[in-house]
Amino acid sequence: MLNNDAEADPHWLTEMVTALQRHPEAGMATPKVLLFDRRDTLHTAGDYCRLDGIPDSRGVWQRDEGQFDAEELIFGAAGVAPAYRRTMLDDIGLLDEDFGSYCEDVDLAWRAQLAGYKCVYVPRAVVYHKLSATGGGPIASFYVARNTIWTIAKNYPTSLWRKYWPQVLRAQLRRGWSALRAWRGVAARATLRGQIAALLGLPRAWRKRRAIQQARRVSDDYIESCLSPND
Repeated sequence: MLNNDAEADPHWLTEMVTALQRHPEAGMATPKVLLFDRRDTLHTAGDYCRLDGIPDSRGVWQRDEGQFDAEELIFGAAGVAPAYRRTMLDDIGLLDEDFGSYCEDVDLAWRAQLAGYKCVYVPRAVVYHKLSATGGGPIASFYVARNTIWTIAKNYPTSLWRKYWPQVLRAQLRRGWSALRAWRGVAARATLRGQIAALLGLPRAWRKRRAIQQARRVSDDYIESCLSPND
């Protein structure tokens, strides 16, 4: 896949395919993504997710000085320009169309990890991204707020929820409180609307959760090891 606001290095696809050949345990690959207009600055070196359920991009806004030049297994592929094995998608399904935009890649990474598919980060595959050329602003605020909650509801293992629910809840309350304090801003109001929409849509997310959790092939300890500490 390749975003319509991204430019790929000529070797991007070859590097991604050969990395998947080197890592048969991986169901997805993700490149090094640099800013289109500042090509010495990282946009993402793949996705990670914290124990409190908040996802983010590795290396975002950092100057590219070789700190992400090692090929390695990580949590998930960023949606800018990922490669997915057809066999994995046949197994776990495609991107969740209910998400629309934002966090749909994180949700897919969760489902992949739960089913036993890993993700390989490929630094020799390079893509340049024009940030939010077809999104951003209040649109992003709404969908990120809504879809983060749906991702947690669908995928977060029950035993880990019992262990970390205070941190998960605190992260969402912190996001909502921050938006309330800035409620005059368009993006802040969009965040609040997104959280409300997420709560209204929880029954549908919960129905999907049953199928996802029943198809799991890995232990809770493994999933816990894939999640990053909270900031």
